[in-house]
Amino acid sequence: MKNRFLKSLKVLLVEDEEKLASFLKNAIGENFYKFYVANDGEEGLEKFLALKPDIVITDITMPKLSGLEMAKEIRKTNQNIPIIVLSAYSETEKFLDAIDVGVSKYFIKPYDPDELLEYVNAMQNRLEDKIVNLDDNFSFNKSAKSLYKNGKYVALTKKELEFVQLLLEEGQNGGFGASEALIKEKLWSAQETSQERLRTFVKRLREKTSKELILNVKAYGYRLPSSLG
Repeated sequence: MKNRFLKSLKVLLVEDEEKLASFLKNAIGENFYKFYVANDGEEGLEKFLALKPDIVITDITMPKLSGLEMAKEIRKTNQNIPIIVLSAYSETEKFLDAIDVGVSKYFIKPYDPDELLEYVNAMQNRLEDKIVNLDDNFSFNKSAKSLYKNGKYVALTKKELEFVQLLLEEGQNGGFGASEALIKEKLWSAQETSQERLRTFVKRLREKTSKELILNVKAYGYRLPSSLG
C-alpha cells in the first residue's frame, strides 16, 4: 500500500515488547519515509522531541512512563499530532483516559497491521495541510520542516530549509514569493548580505533540488511554483 502521502510521513512507534515492535516495523514500516521505534514511554518522549514525527503509535502499559502519560507530555508541546494507541486493554476506564489526552484511535490487541495502515492512510485529509506539494516532484512537510522529491528526503541545511519555508509562507499569503530584502532579513538577520552572496546561496540550493523549484521574480525576489496559485 505504498503511496506518496505515506512516504512523506515520519512515524514513531513506542512499544516495550521487542517482538511486537519488530513485527509491526517489518509489516508496515517500509510504507513510510521513516519508522522510528522507542522501547518505553520515556524514550518515546525523548525521540518525539528530537525527531518530530508526524504520527505517534504507542502501547499503554510500559516501564518508566506509560503510553498515556507520554501522550499527556506530548500534548503539552503539540496539540495536533495524531496519537494512536495499541493496547490489550478494553476497559472503559482506559478508553476514557485515552480520550482525555486526545488519542486519535484506540486499537485493541491483537490487531491487523493492514487495518492500522489503512487508518493512517485515511488520515490524509487531516494531515495533508502539513504536506504541501510544491510541484509535480517536490513536497514540503511543514511540521517536520523537510523537503522531499518524489517521496524521498532531500538533505538541506537549516538555512536552506528556512528559505524554502519562507518562500512557501509568502506565496501562500497571496504574494509573489519573498523579496530579496525580506530573505536577507530573515536568513541573515542584521548581517551585511551582498547580492552575490544571496545569488550563490540560491544557485547551490537549485543544484541540490531543481532550477524549476526556485523561480526568479524579476526586480523583486524568488518564489516557488506553488506561488502561482
